[in-house]
Amino acid sequence: MPKDHARKKALAAIKGELGVKHADAIALLDHPDADERETLERYLAEYIDINTYGEALACLRQQQADPRNQLLCETCGWTNSMVCPECPGCGCYNDQCSGWRHAEYEAEMRAATGDYDADSDPYGECCCYEDDEEQAA
Repeated sequence: MPKDHARKKALAAIKGELGVKHADAIALLDHPDADERETLERYLAEYIDINTYGEALACLRQQQADPRNQLLCETCGWTNSMVCPECPGCGCYNDQCSGWRHAEYEAEMRAATGDYDADSDPYGECCCYEDDEEQAA
C-alpha cells in the first residue's frame, strides 16, 4: 500500500474516531512522541470540553507542568502528589510504615497491572466520619 494511501486511511480513522477536523488529525498524526500522542487521543475521546489538538496539547502541558505530577522516585514511579506523610515518602517503603497512602496506591497499581484483589479496599477500615456522626447524635 503506498505511503500516502496509508496516511489518508490513518487520518480518516482519527477523524472518525475522535470527531476532529482534518488539521487536528494531521497534527495528532504528526505528533513526535508516541506516548504523548496516546494521551492526546485519550483526552480528545474522553473529555467533552477538549475538541481540538491545541486544546488537548494545552491540557497535557498543564498536567506535565503541575508540580504534583513530577516524578518523586524513579524506582517506584511515585509522583509528588503520592507522597506518604508517615515515612520517607515513596512506594519503595511499602510495608515499612502504617501509611494509608501505600495501601491506596498499591491497590491502584495492582488494578492497573491486573494483579488486583477485589476484596482489598484501602478505604475499608476508614472511620473518619464515625466521630462526626457521634457528635451529631
